[in-house]
Amino acid sequence: MSVTGKSIIVVGAGMVGVSTALELSKRGAKVTLLDKSEPGRETSYGNAGVLARSSLMPINNPTLLSQLPGLIGNRGAGLRYDPWFLAANLKWAVRFMLSSRPNVFRKTTQALDSLIRLSIEKHLQLLDQTGMRGHLSDQGWVFLYREQESFERTALLRQTLAAYEVPVSHLRPQEISELEPALMPIFKHGLWIKGSYSVNDPGAIVAGYARHFAETGGVFVQSGVERISENDDGTEARLSSGETLRADKLIVCLGPWSRNFLKQSGYDVTMAYERGYHMHFSGDSRSNRKRLMRPVYDTTGGYVLAPMTQGLRLTTGVELADCDAPKSDRQLKQAEKAAREAIFLGEPVQDESWLGRRPTFPDSRPAIGLAPSSRNIYFAFGHQHIGFATGPGTALVLADLMEGKTPAIDAAPFNPERFITRRAS
Repeated sequence: MSVTGKSIIVVGAGMVGVSTALELSKRGAKVTLLDKSEPGRETSYGNAGVLARSSLMPINNPTLLSQLPGLIGNRGAGLRYDPWFLAANLKWAVRFMLSSRPNVFRKTTQALDSLIRLSIEKHLQLLDQTGMRGHLSDQGWVFLYREQESFERTALLRQTLAAYEVPVSHLRPQEISELEPALMPIFKHGLWIKGSYSVNDPGAIVAGYARHFAETGGVFVQSGVERISENDDGTEARLSSGETLRADKLIVCLGPWSRNFLKQSGYDVTMAYERGYHMHFSGDSRSNRKRLMRPVYDTTGGYVLAPMTQGLRLTTGVELADCDAPKSDRQLKQAEKAAREAIFLGEPVQDESWLGRRPTFPDSRPAIGLAPSSRNIYFAFGHQHIGFATGPGTALVLADLMEGKTPAIDAAPFNPERFITRRAS
């Protein structure tokens, strides 16, 4: 069943939504992309820009239980949480913990690895097609360890990367300094993830893909969407203006906003939000100092530092809280203090911190496919930390499913019915 000539609405213009709209447009569909903001201005904008197969390792892996005692004080750099949010989302929290079991972990890593590999290949094609290859670096990224003990706790990570043949080099202090002279000599070990990429402006990449979508005949409408529905003739989207758009099929790609949005349309979604912050710093503009060449992850400091067009982007770890809870700069201040021990940060180049929300299902896999009890509504959201990296692959899988084709990778692990139900009308 080809999508050629079909009218399709895509709700949400982050990396996943833009990639999906672009792929369907190229296959001949008449696609309308909807978002209240310009493409790529929300979650897809603020990440570290990493496109790496090492991202197959979810937070809820078999080492999670051993980490719990260190989380009791709720002062960690890498993970903080709102106890009231966890209490209100106990079902998600319990299933998140249960998904750290080895059998679920193995299924997740296999599924994510296939999706990441598919996505990176497509990203490289799109960067060439859109003339944005200049934003790409092929220098990989580096995990850094300040203590011997913290490196020894990476046994599962190293075993997993080796099992999936992800190229990694173990770096000693002198090798870290040679690879990244800008870093202070405070790290005892490093893992250089090779064969991976990064971009220096994720928001610009999404915007570039969106321009390419428009050039291939797609239509972008900047508008909020109140609710969606399905009838015998297809689907409808009610806009904030009161206007109703109709199409043969509709896809929800609203990332962290999908849960509350779909609740209004009769769906219950077991999903939480891994919020994160970033701030840009000037670094040292003097020519006699070295610049950071690739993103680095200070595992003790709980931050990633990435060279961007806006400056050095300092991104925090995870804050488990409600999607629209007030901002808190506790983690960002903690990350900045740790980063200043590792590199010359310089001064902030933005007035206030940026906050993003990362939608996470209990098993750390996105929902990709037909909505429960539906014929024409599809879902593509819940990509946790890697939506920017995996948007193009998600688009390929979903487009194949919509056309009744067998996707290049196994789509079963991403079935939306894992954690989404539709209430009886």
